[in-house]
Amino acid sequence: MQRQGSIGGSAAIRIRVAGGVLLVAHLGLVAWLMLRPRDVPWVMPANLRPLSGIRADLALGGARAARRVAEGLALLAPLGVLLPAAHGRLAVSPLASLVRTAAAGVLVSTGIALLQTGVPGRVVDVDSLLLNTVGVALAHLAFVPAGRAWLRRRAARVPGATGRVTVQEDLPQGRTPTIPRVGIAP
Repeated sequence: MQRQGSIGGSAAIRIRVAGGVLLVAHLGLVAWLMLRPRDVPWVMPANLRPLSGIRADLALGGARAARRVAEGLALLAPLGVLLPAAHGRLAVSPLASLVRTAAAGVLVSTGIALLQTGVPGRVVDVDSLLLNTVGVALAHLAFVPAGRAWLRRRAARVPGATGRVTVQEDLPQGRTPTIPRVGIAP
């Protein structure tokens, strides 16, 4: 059975494949960047208090704080676009899509933070988890609704297309064969 709200035809396959390939490539890049050991003489302690690291960055000054916050927002932001592209659904609730994508962003960011505990020179920072999640949500809000609307308009312009998204079910195969000699278990 085809998913309800899926993009039809070869465009769906191209978008899903491109989204999946880019998603894997981006996650590989993030893993390479965040899970490499750092050769540092000492390491700051883990930050487990929300927003304390951001406050400390803001105390450093405007340009340096903006750079650190932007890095935190941008690290996983492409997931906000790539996850819905790999999923390939057009007719979906915008709120449900945002919640699913943000939840996936939280899970990926948490997984990276947990993996960093075993990497020399890396420590857990709860603020990076918050910034990564906000980055995923902002990227999703900025690009996905407009992209889906464009794809729906494009599908409506295709000759012979009704513009409606329907569920296509497999044809019935007939009755399931039964063997009368086999009894039902008690």
